[in-house]
Amino acid sequence: MNHEIIITKDGSTSLFLPALNETYHSRFGAIQEAEHVFIKNGLETYVNKCNANQVNVLEIGFGTGLNALMTICAAECLTISINYVAIEAFPVPSELLKQLNYPSLLEMNNQLENFTKLHAVSWEQKHKISSSFVLTKYQMLFQDIDFEATFDVIYFDAFGFDVQPELWTETLFEKMFKALRSNGILVTYACRTVIKKNMLAVGFEVEKLPGAPGKREMLRAFKI
Repeated sequence: MNHEIIITKDGSTSLFLPALNETYHSRFGAIQEAEHVFIKNGLETYVNKCNANQVNVLEIGFGTGLNALMTICAAECLTISINYVAIEAFPVPSELLKQLNYPSLLEMNNQLENFTKLHAVSWEQKHKISSSFVLTKYQMLFQDIDFEATFDVIYFDAFGFDVQPELWTETLFEKMFKALRSNGILVTYACRTVIKKNMLAVGFEVEKLPGAPGKREMLRAFKI
């Protein structure tokens, strides 16, 4: 599918898929959304709740690599180490990645180098991206995930329910529940009744939270 580069309201870039009428991030701000949903209400919540200094993160939808890059920044700020596993069925073409402006907007050292590494390293192998961040990327469908009690935090960043409802089913959330350790957290930008219902059906405790700028609500789920 063809991609188009767009500028979101916080000045950060994102990708738009005309064929699906879908963007990779919120048009209100790609960086703002990633910070609010995945870092603040996911990673930081887990670290503070569990007093963790090492966190295993699973990302559902590697996409542009923005969430991974921001997690590198967060790991440095929180002085924690991250083992990061990212799932992506359809990697973004490299010529588009060069046009994304995340490294220049994030005020941390070596972010351009880190962003380049995130995408340059091979799939299905473990790679040390920075002193506190290890990455393994898998090119596979979300439906083929089969982890068990492996992760502390899941960033559920699939395309929206209107576009791909098959990615928000009870079956998929059962896989997510299985993949988390006890006290693990799943966060997503979405907040539909049917999504919350499917999370509850597989055993999650679910709460609604204020959404990222421009969005009313989001969901956070716990495996107790």
